[in-house]
Amino acid sequence: MTDADVMVNKVAIIGCGLIGSSVARAVRHAGAAAEISIADSDVGNLDKARELSLADSYHSTALDAVSNAGLVILAVPVGAMASVATVISGGLKAGAILSDVGSVKNSVLKSVGPLVPAGVHFIPGHPVAGTEQSGPEAGFASLFDGRWCILTPPDDADSAAVEALSAFWTKLGSKVDIMTADHHDLVLAITSHVPHLIAYNIVGTANDLETVTRSEVIKYSAGGFRDFTRIAASDPTMWRDVFLNNKEAVLEMLGRFSEDLTALQRAIRWGDGDALFDLFSHTREIRKRIIDAGQDDEAADFGRPHKP
Repeated sequence: MTDADVMVNKVAIIGCGLIGSSVARAVRHAGAAAEISIADSDVGNLDKARELSLADSYHSTALDAVSNAGLVILAVPVGAMASVATVISGGLKAGAILSDVGSVKNSVLKSVGPLVPAGVHFIPGHPVAGTEQSGPEAGFASLFDGRWCILTPPDDADSAAVEALSAFWTKLGSKVDIMTADHHDLVLAITSHVPHLIAYNIVGTANDLETVTRSEVIKYSAGGFRDFTRIAASDPTMWRDVFLNNKEAVLEMLGRFSEDLTALQRAIRWGDGDALFDLFSHTREIRKRIIDAGQDDEAADFGRPHKP
């Protein structure tokens, strides 16, 4: 690793779950920082991170971890970011970049932004990548390869800092896009948040059925239901915070979904096969376009192994 390979002198990662541990692995793999520090209030997570040698230093308090860091990444649930920002604000060095990995951006911008001291560049971010697994052992260095990382800088953000953060995520394997926080939250509401909510709901519905036993639900699970259970196994704390902090966009998308579901119900009731066929053909094309865009492949996903 040469000096030219290093993006920042030190990156501090606050939170060592799936995303935080994957960032640490990817930084190490890409040689994107000379030093990595990790903080996690969960002693078990911190011990596991140390056992996996994910960083150069490990801290039970976030304030200790950010000392002299050129880049600080908040990898905690959205609802905890403001409290973490309060703790670390006095320890952030002038010129540092503060970012995050949360899948809601407007609430983070509003809650964390006012806590950031002058001279520190706050640029919210969201790597659109993940699995249903959680914890330090769930991460892997290739998680961000070919995936989008969306940055939502405030209007007065320093352009050089935005460029530097974009270059950092590019070095970790991501493709970077920049948009407003409001637009991000609307897009992710339909592409991520509402699908997760539907998965949680349908798995819960199946579990509550009285005319079908739970053992039958598990025993005869077809591919569609299996995929729903995979999504519904995602971290409950993270997703609780997502829905509470992106409620306006989620409710708007749920309203549209409900209208389309009513139309589909009507087509089934009245035997409108043409309407069903047209919808199914259109959605099949969407799947093909996702594969063509490199955001998935044609291999069966259930049980698909991930790269280390």
